[in-house]
Amino acid sequence: MASYTIGELAREFGVTPRAIRFYEDQRLLAPERVGPGGRQRSYSQRDRTRLKLTLRGKRLGLSLAEVRDLVDMYESPSDSATQLERFLSMLVRNRLKFERQLQDLRETLDEIAQHEARVRALLAELAPPADRRESAVEEVPHDS
Repeated sequence: MASYTIGELAREFGVTPRAIRFYEDQRLLAPERVGPGGRQRSYSQRDRTRLKLTLRGKRLGLSLAEVRDLVDMYESPSDSATQLERFLSMLVRNRLKFERQLQDLRETLDEIAQHEARVRALLAELAPPADRRESAVEEVPHDS
């Protein structure tokens, strides 16, 4: 059976050993303790899969409690329709949350663009083009 060190998993998934220990503290991973005094961690294929699911859940915007439920659901032999409905509910909640955040970001970007245009107009009034030196503020393109 394959086993992994904390460093191997950290490198494979691009996270720090500290992050992996945090997930262990949150009961998302349960490595075996090996070596003198049980000071070394040995992660199983199960732990590797749970870490992969944990990181995927984080990318989807799930809380650690939701990730734990999802990972436990993944390993549970119970009714798959119920599990899928719970997972779908989590996904819908998070999609709605991200859609609200995206709308807020779009509105904020529009406001910033309006302020930026006003400030540029004021600067143009203060210093006519013939008298104005190169602008210290670089024009930065933005998406609207």
